[in-house]
Amino acid sequence: MPPSNTDLAGVSAISAPQSALPADAYKIAHYTIVPRRHYGRILATVLILAVLAALIRAFAVGDIEWRYVGLFLTAPAIMTGLANTILLAICAMLLGVVLGVLFAVMRLSKNPVLSTVAKLYVWLFRGAPALLQLLIWFNLALIFPRIAFPGLFDLRTVDVMTPFVAGLLGLGIQQGAYTSEVVRAGLLSVDRGQYEAAQAIGMTRLRMLRRIVMPQAMRVIVPPVGNEFIGMVKLTSLASVIQYSEMLHAAQTIYYANSRVLELLIVASIWYLVIVSVLSFGQSFVERYFGRGVAAVRHSL
Repeated sequence: MPPSNTDLAGVSAISAPQSALPADAYKIAHYTIVPRRHYGRILATVLILAVLAALIRAFAVGDIEWRYVGLFLTAPAIMTGLANTILLAICAMLLGVVLGVLFAVMRLSKNPVLSTVAKLYVWLFRGAPALLQLLIWFNLALIFPRIAFPGLFDLRTVDVMTPFVAGLLGLGIQQGAYTSEVVRAGLLSVDRGQYEAAQAIGMTRLRMLRRIVMPQAMRVIVPPVGNEFIGMVKLTSLASVIQYSEMLHAAQTIYYANSRVLELLIVASIWYLVIVSVLSFGQSFVERYFGRGVAAVRHSL
């Protein structure tokens, strides 16, 4: 049955509003894009800038003689303390890395004696505070008055345990406990198949670690060890307690004489920041070197 005039009128009435819309009504150009307002970020930025401005004003109007900062920045005592700081940090870190690798390998050994000794070493030296270990090593003569080996040498402990040696042993042995855990994590990160492949071609365990495992583990080991080295530079300031002439001790010696406490502390802070900045740049370079294979894979994905 053909539709009546009434039905056709109803259909026209319904479809008329849709056909009346312009053809470009849904084009995005007709809409205004309003960026999202990040009011929290704006408030945080304002607060941070206000705090920075207050700090700058406090240092500007405070009782600080800035000319003393420039005067003592390159003073001979400060430069000697800077050299001693770098020397102690490097020597203690080297000792820590050697001990860390040694005890990490012992920890992963199937020999229960070696594994237990490594666990006890980490537990003991990672648990005791660094300052406490420095004081114990510096006062070791109270326990062992003499250090002797029959037929070779016989020395007084107080002559051997100088502030540098005490600082080296205290900081280096403690660092070895932390580094051993980092190295162990790096060794465990290497795929088990690499170990099996090295053993399949007849490599000894030492050669396998040196040629196959350690180069791959360095990608995991380098970042935390680099951070530990930076921390070691700052940790050497504890050696001032045992009268080692590092940078903080040199600054203290000077401000005990001229009473310019804050100025000398600012000098020490500047040099610490310089050392940390240089080490941070070197750390990024070493990380890129050992992570170049992973970076190539990521860029290819």
